[in-house]
Amino acid sequence: MPETYITIKHDGEAEMEVKKSRFITSLKRIETEDEAKTFIAGLKKTHWKANHNCSAYVLGSNNEIQRSSDDGEPSGTAGVPMLEVLKKNQLSNVCVVVTRYFGGTKLGAGGLIRAYSHAVSHGLTELGLVIGKPQQEIRLTIAYSLLGKLQSFLENQWHTKDTLFTEAVTVICLIDEEKVPDFTEQVIDLLAGQVTIEKGEISYHELPLNPIEKEND
Repeated sequence: MPETYITIKHDGEAEMEVKKSRFITSLKRIETEDEAKTFIAGLKKTHWKANHNCSAYVLGSNNEIQRSSDDGEPSGTAGVPMLEVLKKNQLSNVCVVVTRYFGGTKLGAGGLIRAYSHAVSHGLTELGLVIGKPQQEIRLTIAYSLLGKLQSFLENQWHTKDTLFTEAVTVICLIDEEKVPDFTEQVIDLLAGQVTIEKGEISYHELPLNPIEKEND
């Protein structure tokens, strides 16, 4: 897994209308290409009456796998524009399907490109994005008398996961991996060395991120 990654907050769908055509955007987190193919096939089965179920997905730590399909729309007017929105937002391990129910008015090549691009952008905005960062669990064990001082320091910029009260106090923090040396140095200075520091597991913590807005054509 990369040091950081960007993905959708959760799976889901969003809908919009362009000149009476319905565009339903379905987004899903994926871990394998088979998951993407199963997701696409399932939506084609669900929306078998739709005119098109166009798709795109990115997969791998550096998006080594990139696939797209126009599913019957004119070549280059659906799948590739959809893929470009995923790449523009630097997403990893995400599959998107845009289902189109034709409304009777042809959009033309330019109109289709704009519609499919906007459908994906709209879906990302509706569902939300997150950025995942590797964080180190740091356990700080101190005397009760130092708790107030430590809490004042932590509440400004550091994330506290839990606080355990036994004979002493253990404050469990989640710190961005690259900031661990600076954090531990500051804590030691703050408490004049009266602290026991233990490192726990490294896990990914996801924070909200705003999607990149679609550019006006």
